[in-house]
Amino acid sequence: GAAAVVSLLSGCSADSSGLAQNYGDVAEQDYFSSDGAFSFIAAQNRSEPLIFSGELDIGGSWSSPEYLAQPILVNFWFAGCPPCRLEAEDLELLHQEYRDAGVQFIGVNILDGPETARTFADEFGVTYPSLMDANSGLVRLSFAGEASPTAVPTTLILDHDHRVAARVNGLITDVDLMRTMISDVLAEAP
Repeated sequence: GAAAVVSLLSGCSADSSGLAQNYGDVAEQDYFSSDGAFSFIAAQNRSEPLIFSGELDIGGSWSSPEYLAQPILVNFWFAGCPPCRLEAEDLELLHQEYRDAGVQFIGVNILDGPETARTFADEFGVTYPSLMDANSGLVRLSFAGEASPTAVPTTLILDHDHRVAARVNGLITDVDLMRTMISDVLAEAP
C-alpha cells in the first residue's frame, strides 16, 4: 500500500520526496490530488456530520444514525454509468476486506429502480445494499456541498462521526490508495 501511495504522490509534484514522506501525516493535513480526483480532509477541517436515510434496493430502509461511531463508505452510482461498472468489483473487494473491521458500505443509486439496481448487483457481485434515490433525491440533498448531485460515480468516506474525510470524484483507479484512506479513517479514535 505504501509503495502505491509513494507512486501516486510522485505524480503530484516535481519534488515528490517531501510529499511521500509526509503522507503518513495526512490525517493531520488536507491533501488534494493535482487532478482533483481525490482528496483527504484533515479531521480538524471536516464539515458537520451528515445524516441520511432511505429505502433500500433489497427492501426495507437504512439510516446513517444506526451506524454512529462506524465509518461509512458511500458510493453514488447508476447501472448505465460505464465507470460505475468498472469500479464495482473494486468496491466489492474493499467491502469484503473492511466489513469485519466495522466499515459500512452503502450505495446511492441516483437513477434506477430497485429491480435494475439488484440486477446490477447480481451481475457485478455487489453484496452491500444501495439506497434508492432516483425519485426523491433526498440522499443527494443530504450531501449538498459535499458531493455534486450529478457527478457519478462519486465515492465518499465518512469518519466515525459521519463527516466527509475523503472523496473520490470519478472512477476509482487506485484500490491501494482507497485502502490507505479507509484504514486512516478507521484508525482515528471514534
